[in-house]
Amino acid sequence: MRRSAIERLLPAAYQRACVPGSVLWALLEVMEGLHAPDEAILAEVDALFDPYRAPDGLVVRLTRWVAMDHVVAAPRPDAPLPLPLGRLRDLVANAALLARWRGTPYGMRRALELATGVPGFVIDEPVEQPFHIVVRVPATAAGQLALVTRIVEAEKPVAVTAEVALDGPPPPAPDGDSEAATPTPGPAIGRAAVPHHPVSHPPSAEEPS
Repeated sequence: MRRSAIERLLPAAYQRACVPGSVLWALLEVMEGLHAPDEAILAEVDALFDPYRAPDGLVVRLTRWVAMDHVVAAPRPDAPLPLPLGRLRDLVANAALLARWRGTPYGMRRALELATGVPGFVIDEPVEQPFHIVVRVPATAAGQLALVTRIVEAEKPVAVTAEVALDGPPPPAPDGDSEAATPTPGPAIGRAAVPHHPVSHPPSAEEPS
């Protein structure tokens, strides 16, 4: 709040006494300086709740507000995050979508892809083992199995058991190519893989496609 605005809130006698060089004038100048940082925050307060504009230190707290804190579970508060902040921001931004599809193959697959940054997760349901799912993890996500397991346990229906299976190692890169080729998925376990899109709810403008 500007000094002049504070001055207008004072009784008339104080306003007459508030002249340059007076103690009251100096006091109002100090008050203006004290209000400035808070007013700067309030002017852009929406940025604190925007997953892509929030300060880095606030993103982990945002995951708690949208029930995605199981992704960043760590034994110590000072432990490094299990995924880059960019992916964590993506999870927060998609939290409403993930909550809508929680407990479904699509919801679990989407959460895994956002958290790991790796596509190609497959969820199988062995016909000989009811109420059980096998989550097949692409070889390129082999280093994130702890994160994958945490997400699977949180996203699966409570009455369903689950296991995490890693696909075979990716084939060697061709000569002169520094990047490994995309791994070829192994044979499906049990029934065919669940379709990439939910079949009972056709995608609409507000639903994933």
